[in-house]
Amino acid sequence: MGAALRLYGLNALVLNAGSGIGEAVARTLVKHGAAVLAVDTKNSGVERHFAAVRGVTGMSANLVDADQMPALVQQAVDALGGIDILVNEFPLSFEAPMPASAERLERLLQSRAALTLSVCRAALPYLKKSPAGRIINMGFVRSSFAADAHDASNRAERDLANLTRALAVEIGEFGITANYVQPGGVMTPDSRDVFRRNKALRDHCIKNSAARRLGEPVDIAKVVLFLASNDAVFVSGTGVAVDGGRSSG
Repeated sequence: MGAALRLYGLNALVLNAGSGIGEAVARTLVKHGAAVLAVDTKNSGVERHFAAVRGVTGMSANLVDADQMPALVQQAVDALGGIDILVNEFPLSFEAPMPASAERLERLLQSRAALTLSVCRAALPYLKKSPAGRIINMGFVRSSFAADAHDASNRAERDLANLTRALAVEIGEFGITANYVQPGGVMTPDSRDVFRRNKALRDHCIKNSAARRLGEPVDIAKVVLFLASNDAVFVSGTGVAVDGGRSSG
C-alpha cells in the first residue's frame, strides 16, 4: 500500500466531528484509508454533512453525558465492525473566551475527564482486538480562553496531559497508545465567532505564535494522522502542541 492508504483497513471513531477540527480529522483519516464514523450532536447536521463523503458515516449522539458513552461505543462497533482509532473531543459548552479567574474551569475539566474516561473504557475491549489501537485526545483551542488567561489555558493542558499519561500506563500492555494534541490559535467556526467579537484576542493569538498566523483545522488533522498511524507505534503518553511555536507563555 502507498502512503495515501497508511490507515487501510482501520476503523476510526471521531467525536465532535461535524465541523472545525473534528471534520478535518475525519476527512484526513478517510483520505488515508480508514473507515470513519463521525459523531456530533443532534442539531449539528453531521449525517447530512458527510452524506456524500465515501468512507465516512455521520451520526448524531449525546456527547455531553458520560453515562451515554458505552451505548455510543456499541453503536460505533455496530456501524464499523470494530474500533482501531478513537479521537476524543467533546462539545462542552462554556462562554468563550473564558476569563483568567473562571471558577467554572475545574468543573469543565472534570466533565471532560469523565467523558474521556467513559468512552475510552467502553472502547477498550475493541481496541484490545486491534492490531493498531490508538487513542487521541484533543485539547481546547486557544480562543477558548481570554488573552490574559494563560494560567487557565495551561491548567487545561496539564489536566489533559495527566489524564492521557494515566491512560497510556493503563493500556500500554495491550499495545494501545494514548496521546493528546494541544491546538493553539486555530480558525474553526467557533473561533471565527469569538474572533469576530474580540479582534484583540485574535491579534493576541497571532502575536503569540512564532509562525505569526492562525492555524487551520487541517494543521491539527495532520498531526492526528501521524499519531493514528504505524509511524507513532512507540509514541504514547505524550502530547504535541500544534500552535506554530509559542513566542510567549
